[in-house]
Amino acid sequence: MSQAPFSHLLQQVASIARDAGEAILVVYGEDFEVERKQDHSPVTAADLAAQRVITAGLGELDEVFPVISEEARAAPWSQRREWQRYWLVDPLDGTREFIKRNGEFTVNIALIENHQPVLGVVLAPVTGELYAAARGEGAWLQREAGGPWQRIAARGMAAPPAVAGSRSHGGSGTFLLQQLIGDDYASMPLGSSLKFCLVARGDADVYLRRGATSEWDTAAAQAVLEQAGGAVLDLAGDPLRYNRGDSLINPEFIAVGDLSIDWKARLQAADLDVP
Repeated sequence: MSQAPFSHLLQQVASIARDAGEAILVVYGEDFEVERKQDHSPVTAADLAAQRVITAGLGELDEVFPVISEEARAAPWSQRREWQRYWLVDPLDGTREFIKRNGEFTVNIALIENHQPVLGVVLAPVTGELYAAARGEGAWLQREAGGPWQRIAARGMAAPPAVAGSRSHGGSGTFLLQQLIGDDYASMPLGSSLKFCLVARGDADVYLRRGATSEWDTAAAQAVLEQAGGAVLDLAGDPLRYNRGDSLINPEFIAVGDLSIDWKARLQAADLDVP
């Protein structure tokens, strides 16, 4: 890996994500079975292999913090409410895209501090693109393992705006989008947390999510987008926060790149009851 323009900790987490990506690609290149979890969401050997790699890697860092992961039972709220810092991990975000073999899935690792994502790494194993960010260190893209690091930044709203949307989930919120940015926009469907990364690198302007997501789906990419100059807001216009209670389900949200726009005022003026 080339010399990184950021902290040793962020370099270590980026390296762990690369190792998890390699474990995923081993399974991706083979025939694999798909099982169903209790919530009926799919899980594969790749999810579990990446989970093992990430858990082991985080456990070898100089400072060891608790871990919440999609593929491991979360500690009860009675314990979590005392946590000031912890890792929030989705070993394979976009399992449906993995199963389709379209490459649009990611490894997500975030460090949460006082309910906020202060460090995040998002890796797309198939393309090799790795996004890394930490508070005060900016947001960075490495297009392939060992390659140079490129600083990324969100852009001012384009005309027409580009809207990143889900490849596999409904609830696009077309009516709300029209209220927020107008009728004239281009849609860019994409899987997993890559939608946030499109906004962070200035290739899209907005990603609206109506419907349920889990905290591990968003935290790493939120860190990237925030350090790139954007934001992830709930539909009241406040930044998305983590470890808020017993549930690990996020409120509905919008990811935006242009903070010169008063998104809170626009959201408050919108009719949020129409899907």
